[in-house]
This record gives sequence, structure tokens and C-alpha cells, in this order.
Amino acid sequence: MELKGEAKLVRIFVGESDKHQHIPVYEKIVIEARKAGLAGATVFKGVMGFGSNSRIHTSKILRLSEDLPVIIEIVDEFEKIEKFLPVLHNIFEEADCGGLITMEKADIIKYIASKQK
Repeated sequence: MELKGEAKLVRIFVGESDKHQHIPVYEKIVIEARKAGLAGATVFKGVMGFGSNSRIHTSKILRLSEDLPVIIEIVDEFEKIEKFLPVLHNIFEEADCGGLITMEKADIIKYIASKQK
């Protein structure tokens, strides 16, 4: 598979401890993105942040937090991303967790699937 040109980047912000039926929300999102045939998904773990409740989450040793910020990024064609948005909404509804979903334009310079299996 090869992607080129204009695409969409979806960025999803959740807490590390957010769960969807005993599975971390970030893991559920990546699994569902793969099932949907999206080009790929990457999860980043933050070291500090705050959300809508303004509570600071940090990895500092004296303020040990088990709910660090997590960001999932997914890039693909606009049509595929649009079809995936209802899946994201359902995950958030079922998990009853807070979070943020953003979408922006992305220009794909090069994306080629590995020939290795």
C-alpha cells in the first residue's frame, strides 16, 4: 500500500488509566484502527499534562501518577478517517472517559508498507 498527497491526521488524547471493558482505551483504539484497515496508528505516552478537570498528571517521582497523558495519532485518507470517527465516538461513550479528538490536514511525503512480513 502506498499513500501520497493530502490526508488527515487524527490526534486522540486520553488518560493512561482510561479503560474500555478492562482494556486500555488507547489499546482499543489501535486495535479498532487496524481492523478498519487504516494506514497505521502510534501511541505516545506523555510525561506531564492536564485536561478538562485541570488536574496535573506528571511522572515526577514525588508526584507519582498512574494516569499519565496518552496521545494516539492516526494518518490516512480523509474518507477512511471519516468512516473511523463513529468508532472513536463509540469507544469514548462506552468507556465513559474524558478525552479530546482533533483532526488536521496532513501532507504525506512518503508512506510505503514494508516488503518484509
